[in-house]
Amino acid sequence: MTIKKVFRFYFEGFKNMPKYGRYLWLIILVKAFLMFAVLKLFFFKSHLSQFETEKEKSEYVSDQLTKRASGEE
Repeated sequence: MTIKKVFRFYFEGFKNMPKYGRYLWLIILVKAFLMFAVLKLFFFKSHLSQFETEKEKSEYVSDQLTKRASGEE
């Protein structure tokens, strides 16, 4: 019942929002999509893709975390 009330609260809020408010939300959503989806694809490489097994991946992550924690990097 509470989830339904929360959904209805936001639905009514967006339904009664002025037109410029909807455009602002559209701009925010487009910018968030660009930041998280597109930039990740082109700028943030996956270092774990070079390993074949889960064990190799977990060892790499463990080594990186312990190096950074001890300041060895």
